[in-house]
Amino acid sequence: MSVLIMLWAKPDYACSRESALPIATMGTSSPLIMEVFMAQADVEQESTANATWSRMLQGNRRFAEGKPDHPWQDKETRQTLLDGQNPDAAVLACSDSRVPPEIIFDEGLGDLFTVRTAGQLIDSAVIASLEYAVKKLHVSLICVLGHEHCGAIEAATQELDDLMRTITSEADGSLEAADAMDDLDEHIADAESIILRQAGMSVWQAREAELKEHEDIERVHVAHTIETLVEQSPVIQQALAADKLMIVGARYQLDSGKVEVLSF
Repeated sequence: MSVLIMLWAKPDYACSRESALPIATMGTSSPLIMEVFMAQADVEQESTANATWSRMLQGNRRFAEGKPDHPWQDKETRQTLLDGQNPDAAVLACSDSRVPPEIIFDEGLGDLFTVRTAGQLIDSAVIASLEYAVKKLHVSLICVLGHEHCGAIEAATQELDDLMRTITSEADGSLEAADAMDDLDEHIADAESIILRQAGMSVWQAREAELKEHEDIERVHVAHTIETLVEQSPVIQQALAADKLMIVGARYQLDSGKVEVLSF
């Protein structure tokens, strides 16, 4: 699964529903005009998913800089959406009130199909919603968006620590305790708590990789969420195999307002 990012070097650009192409503001005599035209041609050949992701990242840049456009939120846009929707991307994000995808990416009405749960945890409703976005709405991009200071990760960490204490306290001797800890992943997978089964598994995977910082655990959780999503959805598997869908992982930084793009 690859993540492709388009970086924009020129400050003058315009975004529309159809395009995120940069606009040349120089005169035709400029020696750079050919470079701009070539860049436009290259962008036109890129997939809809890449163009959409580039537009979303540009919107996040505006938001982080405190210069959002608040695009496509007027009466005319509402009227065009009366008969249906045609979103460019689906976003699976945390329910945290500080992390609204439409605002973070400076998007408008009808642009994003958003699914939000605490810690972007996945259940059958989440799977069905994202499959609807892929199969019926034909989105070409799914963004799994984690964030800084995620409460679900903190809760999962506590639940995992409680489980480890329970396992070791019930063991008879150090050898039995060690054997029980070897099966910790099975205990996590069999837990009643969905927070422990999913976010707790992410915390455990991060610890196994000797990653202890909160931001690293949050990144691991995004990767684990993507893995879980693909494993549980044949529709998404088929769309990925047919190159009709791209999945990207990202983490929102509360302090800076920036979206950190993750590569796995």
